[in-house]
Amino acid sequence: MTVLRSIALFVAAALFEIGGAWLVWQGVREHKGWAWIGAGVIALGVYGFVATLQEDANFGRILAAYGGVFVAGSLAWGMAVDGYRPDRADVIGALICLAGVAVIMYAPRGH
Repeated sequence: MTVLRSIALFVAAALFEIGGAWLVWQGVREHKGWAWIGAGVIALGVYGFVATLQEDANFGRILAAYGGVFVAGSLAWGMAVDGYRPDRADVIGALICLAGVAVIMYAPRGH
């Protein structure tokens, strides 16, 4: 699997997970109703499927690496959808998380 395909899968997973959680949040916290909640639950299910498409068979490695994508993606979602403006610490933390993703997923390994 190419690194670009792997990154694309992580991005797709993040869109479904973060988007799904956001839809549930809107349904519950913003009182938009069950249709929003249901759409969010479906999106969260799709996230679970997309995460399985990574070539690496190590669940722990994939989910650990995805965690960094989730952190950065959540901040990006907040900026794009909710008008959130991250501060310097948010940006530095997200970059550290993405560096961790690169090390966990793409560093050379002696198999």
